[in-house]
Amino acid sequence: MAARSERRGARWLRSPAVRRFRQHKAALVGLGLIIFFTLMAIAAPLVAPYSPDDANLAQSLAAPTRAHPFGMDALGRDILSRCIFGARISLTIGLVSVGIGTLIGLPAGAVSGFIGGWFDRIVMRVVDILLAFPPILLAIIVVSIFGPGLQNAMLAIGIAQVPIYARLIRASVLKVREELYVDAARAAGAPEWMVLFKHVVPNSLAPVVVQGTLSLASAILSAAYLGFLGLGAQPPTPEWGSMLSKGRDFLRVAPHASIFPGVFIMLTVLSFNLFGDGLRNALDPKFTKR
Repeated sequence: MAARSERRGARWLRSPAVRRFRQHKAALVGLGLIIFFTLMAIAAPLVAPYSPDDANLAQSLAAPTRAHPFGMDALGRDILSRCIFGARISLTIGLVSVGIGTLIGLPAGAVSGFIGGWFDRIVMRVVDILLAFPPILLAIIVVSIFGPGLQNAMLAIGIAQVPIYARLIRASVLKVREELYVDAARAAGAPEWMVLFKHVVPNSLAPVVVQGTLSLASAILSAAYLGFLGLGAQPPTPEWGSMLSKGRDFLRVAPHASIFPGVFIMLTVLSFNLFGDGLRNALDPKFTKR
């Protein structure tokens, strides 16, 4: 059994998709950054030099020093520690919101594309209405209805991503449902629900996986937007967007209060974009650079 598992693992590592991904240098950099930020978020209490909520007004807006490499914010809190703990908030928002968008959009789009007819028309018209709103605007509308806060921000960003996944999986299902192995499953007497969830959906997930990776970047950026507008995580939660918003009032006297949270946002979004680009190249050879 162990030998069989080892052979299967070795075969997977030698697969064309993995080989194409390993040849994408930018994607490897993105993967490395994702691992770095994930480990930093998990080990935040051990890595952060100070508590993110410890305030010392005597050091308000103090410049970076050896003791505080990123300086202090307006309340005298260590910016490095708050950025490290902020990774937890931003990554959690990204994962939960993408999960919400996937859990709602994937079954709706899959069933819609597989069944077709009047059900497909109704679902797609609802999706078209949602797509008429920019995702961040739709998220702001949802937060405005339910109120600001971390949980509502995750819900809002997740709802804003539902139409993207519904459209994507529907397009993939429309292609896969015409394959010969789907007709063979029907001819063998498999019920329609089994054909959909055992044969059609698993073979339609490749573009959804890629989109999910890219959506993590946009979800983190949307969370920063909401936090910047005061609609996301509320003080004293160390969230990068709200830190950026609070620091903008002191750009002239203490630019470090905004620069470092902005750098963390930029690097996290860049890492997921690079990783998603490499994953797309690996799963779809048509995108591979020649």
